[in-house]
Amino acid sequence: MGFWRKMVWPVVARSAPEETVTSSFASFIHAVQPEHLSKTVRHRSKRMILDSIGVGLVGSTTRVFDIALRYCRELYSSVAVSSVYGKPGVKLSPTLAAFTNGVATHSMDFDDTWHPATHPSGAVLPALLAASQMLPPSTKPNGMDFLLAFNVGLEVQGRLMHFSTETHNIPKRFHPPSVVGTMGSAAATAKLLSLSMAQCTHALGIAASLAGAPMANAATQAKPLHIGNATRLGLEAALLAARGMEANPLILDDIPGCSGFSAFYGVYQPTPLSTPSDHHEFLLEKQDIAFKRFPAHLGMHWVVDAALSVRNLFINYAGSFSPSLIRTIVLKIPVSKYINRPFPSSEHQARHSFQFNACTALLDGEVGLGSFSESSIHRQELRELLDKVVVEHPEDNVANFDKMYGEVALLLHSGDVLTGKCDTFYGHWRKPLSKESLLKKFRSNASHVLPEEKIETIITMVDNLEKLSDSSQLASSL
Repeated sequence: MGFWRKMVWPVVARSAPEETVTSSFASFIHAVQPEHLSKTVRHRSKRMILDSIGVGLVGSTTRVFDIALRYCRELYSSVAVSSVYGKPGVKLSPTLAAFTNGVATHSMDFDDTWHPATHPSGAVLPALLAASQMLPPSTKPNGMDFLLAFNVGLEVQGRLMHFSTETHNIPKRFHPPSVVGTMGSAAATAKLLSLSMAQCTHALGIAASLAGAPMANAATQAKPLHIGNATRLGLEAALLAARGMEANPLILDDIPGCSGFSAFYGVYQPTPLSTPSDHHEFLLEKQDIAFKRFPAHLGMHWVVDAALSVRNLFINYAGSFSPSLIRTIVLKIPVSKYINRPFPSSEHQARHSFQFNACTALLDGEVGLGSFSESSIHRQELRELLDKVVVEHPEDNVANFDKMYGEVALLLHSGDVLTGKCDTFYGHWRKPLSKESLLKKFRSNASHVLPEEKIETIITMVDNLEKLSDSSQLASSL
């Protein structure tokens, strides 16, 4: 592509002080090699790639995706080389393809979640898929290069999340992937494009100026834009750095009186990222990922499993699920304002409502894609259950994905009380999805837009990613 072939000049390095947090991150991005990825890290990250592609493919069927795609196709005229999820034959410029695919990934809130809380894959993968198709044939990265860059993006996000204790709980001010995801996308793309250490430094600095989105837009159509912008703007940051743009080389350091990345946090204690060695341990080695079984905010998975548990008890008690026997439904959940929604009126609000998800599980015995349709949301029998909900916030139930629990109690007119509780749902990093469950989810999601043959090709390609000679083949298969 001419856009990239023109970028052949070296960037004049205006070096930052050697011993800084920022320079340590740039050094890591520049120096890390495929052999530093352990078998566990490769296995877990390929699961993330496959799941992220699947949720992106099913996300390409949503209204918010259609809006984003129309916007990109109608308002922009550019070199179109990069593929779009679920739209064979449609190509966009690399940055717009990344944006559109990022929107698709988060359009149903079906994408993976890490701890501290963020959605790591959706912020990185679309940028890498788009960039892999942008490069000329002579410089196409292979599958191992792609996998390494993906893990660089994850590692940078994870390390940044550990700079502040504020990141450990469910967020209140800004959506984490809009901040650390943008940085991760820049780091991953910088690695894929083989940028110099100085260019990696500037890519991080540029990305910091493009980061951020408020939590007030959670449960709206604007929330998927957070992931779309994170992956797009991180890619743009790396491309700008490759073209010679410079930024503050101390962007990650804590400089009194002049905030860099610390502007996003009240408590900020940055630590250097060690130069990769044979013994480097990626965070993904220590902290696995959570995969969602249904498309809703991660917190919903605790209350749904608790509701399904008490529903079984209720059926054993009454012989069938009879809402008329229930006087009150008590939900014991953590304090988190944006997912405490008594009467959601849209699909995006419903995906962020403890009450809706618990009552849907009680009424239907499951929560799935169809649960968030207009007709399901506005059912009279569901509204009658929602009217019976009372919320309690026990002090020991903290808004932290590693510590919270969900409890659903049915107070019956007879005076009896039935209770279901979930400490760890199936799909959480403490109880990870089996290979069979992950493949079932992927096949189900992908089947909405792709034929079976293509679905199986993608599964095989991701499973054997290290052996792929040209990583752009993965993007082309979507």
